[in-house]
Amino acid sequence: MLKGIIFSILAILILGADDIPEEDGVLVSTSDNFKQAVGSIDNILVEFYAPWCGHCKALAPNYAKAAELLQKEGSEIRLAKVDATIHSDLAQKFGVRGYPTIKFFRGEDNVVDYSAGRQAEDIVNWLKKKTGPPATDLTTAEQAKEFSESAEAVVVGFFESAESEEAKAYIAAVTKLEDMPAGIVTNKEVAESLGATVSSIVMFQKFDDGKVVYSGEYNGVDILSFVNAERLPLFIEFNDKTANSIFSGSIKVHFLVFYSDDSDEAASISEAVTAVAKEFRGRIIFVRVNTDVENNNRIVEFFNLKEDDFPCGRLIQLDDDMRKFRPDFDSLNEENIRTFLTNFFDGKLKPHLSSEDIPEDWDAKPVKILVGRNFWDVIKSGKDVFVEFYAPWCGHCKALAPTWDELGEKFVDSDVIIAKIDSTANEIDGIKIEGFPTLKYFKSDDPESPIDFMGGRTLDDLVKFVESKGTDRGVKEPSEDLGDEFFDSLEDEDFEDEDYEDEDEDEGMDEQEDVGEPAKDKKIEL
Repeated sequence: MLKGIIFSILAILILGADDIPEEDGVLVSTSDNFKQAVGSIDNILVEFYAPWCGHCKALAPNYAKAAELLQKEGSEIRLAKVDATIHSDLAQKFGVRGYPTIKFFRGEDNVVDYSAGRQAEDIVNWLKKKTGPPATDLTTAEQAKEFSESAEAVVVGFFESAESEEAKAYIAAVTKLEDMPAGIVTNKEVAESLGATVSSIVMFQKFDDGKVVYSGEYNGVDILSFVNAERLPLFIEFNDKTANSIFSGSIKVHFLVFYSDDSDEAASISEAVTAVAKEFRGRIIFVRVNTDVENNNRIVEFFNLKEDDFPCGRLIQLDDDMRKFRPDFDSLNEENIRTFLTNFFDGKLKPHLSSEDIPEDWDAKPVKILVGRNFWDVIKSGKDVFVEFYAPWCGHCKALAPTWDELGEKFVDSDVIIAKIDSTANEIDGIKIEGFPTLKYFKSDDPESPIDFMGGRTLDDLVKFVESKGTDRGVKEPSEDLGDEFFDSLEDEDFEDEDYEDEDEDEGMDEQEDVGEPAKDKKIEL
């Protein structure tokens, strides 16, 4: 036993990472060389992926670019990837529940989940935060200028000494920033080269005013609030590069404005929203969604919007029970928007729950069609009800559809109703959906306490569950828990349903195609 352990350690020390194959600067890790990789590299970021996963394909070029950037800087941090469909032992060991899953290793037993965006810059900044000091020491004017222009937004503290109380408060605040560059200057001449004074904190931006000086008290909480409020543009455009920054940040109230950038009213809407945004900065993120962009269709569908709804605004609150609010006005002018948002903070608004009309033939087939308007009527009809919550675009839902129809046939004349509901068009108060498909069993004697089905999706598994009245839940399979990842899938707009292959379902992995979105920061996945 001892001899084997010694041999393993020696193998790691002798072989090192140089013997691990690479693709585009990314180490290709396997069950055979994984210990070698994490044992010989102090800091290594590992992506667990599936070849068929659309999100993984979208990540690949950015992941490789991040590896390239780190290499050019002379960093010893390495990026690696593991095909989890082949090396399932590693996926199981490290709790991989969806694709891609990214984890940061400092040795095999010191593992942290990656929590930033999927652009190369996001990855590099996050890794630097994890491995370096909370704030980069900027000692020359040239270094300070280069740093101030290194990202869309960076924060720099200027102090007489790094040991001053103000500097300590600043460091305490920026330590909590996982993916944003922070610097510190303790030289008066360097500060002046950036137009700053000693004992100040400045946010340098590539948007809005270009520079914002902090004017609050020197404590960690207030400084962090300032950074979070100023790190994004007043009225930020939604796209694949900004999605994570928008929906995974600390500000959980967002006002989204949907309109065409080419419309006649675009300029006036932008002017009105920007004016109001200044008043609510730090409390609300204002987001513009260009309805001409095809890749924005999923977020449009998430809010159940149609073409004749544009231009329009929607408010979303990303707490544990994500809530949406719909304005009662058509004109997106400054006064209407201000009043609406003021009423929200005063607690005068009620959440809006979307619902389709009840189809005339909703109960004509073995699988009953539910919508928001008839959901609780059916659930409380006196029978047990097994419901699939699905999304029309979800590949996993499409794969399940024929099996679900067979299940309906199986129980057509029983005391159990088999039903389905399109969760992208119908919202149910009190029902939390964290991924697609979600399967819930409602018992007639306790309809408001549904049982989550967590077993396999074969007909036999489903029949066994129904016949047990929801008691035989099966062995839980790994599946995507959206949590704060709700809007992650919005970053992966090139995902196509054909990326899903039925045979991969046997691996027990659900691609990150869920929505609990930004149920992330909850994050939203649309």
